[in-house]
Amino acid sequence: MLTAGQNPAQDPDRSPPIRFERPTPADGAAIWELVATTTLDLNSPYAYVLWGDHFAATSCLARDDRGLVGFVMGHRVPARPDTLFVWQVGVTERARGTGLASRLLDEVWSGQPDVRHLEATVTPSNTASDRLFRSFGARHDAPVHVEPAYDEAHFPGQGHEAEILYRIGPVRRGAP
Repeated sequence: MLTAGQNPAQDPDRSPPIRFERPTPADGAAIWELVATTTLDLNSPYAYVLWGDHFAATSCLARDDRGLVGFVMGHRVPARPDTLFVWQVGVTERARGTGLASRLLDEVWSGQPDVRHLEATVTPSNTASDRLFRSFGARHDAPVHVEPAYDEAHFPGQGHEAEILYRIGPVRRGAP
């Protein structure tokens, strides 16, 4: 579980060590730059600065000795305070395939002891996120419910896929 400051955690398969920490407003630019290198929707730089200020307790960064290698941005759903919604998960190319996204998700989850459900929306073509959230459910012995959330008509312009809701839980505490 994250505490104030940093929690060093040695990556068992690679070096250098990975440190997990809460984001701050000063991390907004680095998160924006990481997102710009992925297929994630790129939000305004201000959104990432604000996230590091207002939602640090439900988010996590991963750093190694070369800098930011991944992040999870989440928030509690106001109408369902027992639910953590994961807004974005991003990992640098050099850290993909190492299990870092799963470790980040588990790190955020462990810091939310009164949360029983995890939610996220995923586009149908995003097979990596599909695997990430299904594996979270499997690791935590929790059902994964998948249903339509937002169709293409909800988004302006052309080319944004529908978003599918993944609702995982209830998750029994004490699972990994």
